[in-house]
Amino acid sequence: MKRRGFLRWLIASSAFVAAVAPASLLAQAPKEIRIGYQKNGVLVIARQQASLEKHFAGQGIQIKWVEFSSGPPMLEAMSAGSVDFGAVGDSPPIFAQAANANIVYAAAQPITNGQGILVPASSTIRSIEDLKGKRVGFTKGSSAHNVVLQTLEKAGLSYADITPVYLTPPDAGAAFANGSIEAWAIWDPYFAIGEVKQHGRILINSKDVTKTNSFYIANRDFATTQGAALRDVIAVLTQSAHWAESHRTDVAKSLSDVTGVPLDIQTVAAERSSYAIGPVTDDIVATQQGVADRFHKLGLIPKPIVIKDIVWKPAQS
Repeated sequence: MKRRGFLRWLIASSAFVAAVAPASLLAQAPKEIRIGYQKNGVLVIARQQASLEKHFAGQGIQIKWVEFSSGPPMLEAMSAGSVDFGAVGDSPPIFAQAANANIVYAAAQPITNGQGILVPASSTIRSIEDLKGKRVGFTKGSSAHNVVLQTLEKAGLSYADITPVYLTPPDAGAAFANGSIEAWAIWDPYFAIGEVKQHGRILINSKDVTKTNSFYIANRDFATTQGAALRDVIAVLTQSAHWAESHRTDVAKSLSDVTGVPLDIQTVAAERSSYAIGPVTDDIVATQQGVADRFHKLGLIPKPIVIKDIVWKPAQS
């Protein structure tokens, strides 16, 4: 579904809900919407431009921004009710759903670039097969975790063929710099930091291995009781994403201003990022289900899960 069609869908579902929902429910607007974000993406742009603040100002709704270093802790906070909405990669919601987290998929953003596996420039690792027996750093339960699994699978290697080193992005960056890990699976802007500041060499781009998506996730209770507000959040972010696609120089500056990551790093990240936001389609659900099934087969999540069970339906909220 294209951007304009997605916006029309959101507006139409809002009108439907307004027509059928009890007035008492529609009147219970939140006083504050708490947004979880990382050092990349459309949410950072929206924060720098205050687009959500401007949109909700007339409704008396405040926007609170909460920064996280990766998706797993964000979804823990979201499930606990400390965050209402946020953006993560493909793997965190799978681990969260397996742990019975109180979340739903609200929208999707296909990833075309900006994550992969780095090795030091002088490394003898030249192919995926060379990762055998090596220490590979990444955040457990993150999108980088999925990239590692699918990269190994492509080369006919198993998870047991590497030594996974579970680290947060900042800690993994330090470990990569001092040689404590021999490869680093990561996403932008850390991916760009590893390339530019630490002279890392790209062993694999995720786009060359598999289709990946990032997601906008909401607390389930928020999505159920504040469907109109959630639709507005997604509509505003969709507009911000459209602006970002044709203003990448400005995007880099916005990202740098908000995150403190140097402009040259954010320029690399901004130039190769995809920003378009759309619904969680059947194709995206199928791709995500494949990731979930892989994690379960390897024993990384304790039980099988069904992705479509937690996909938010705007017209029903």
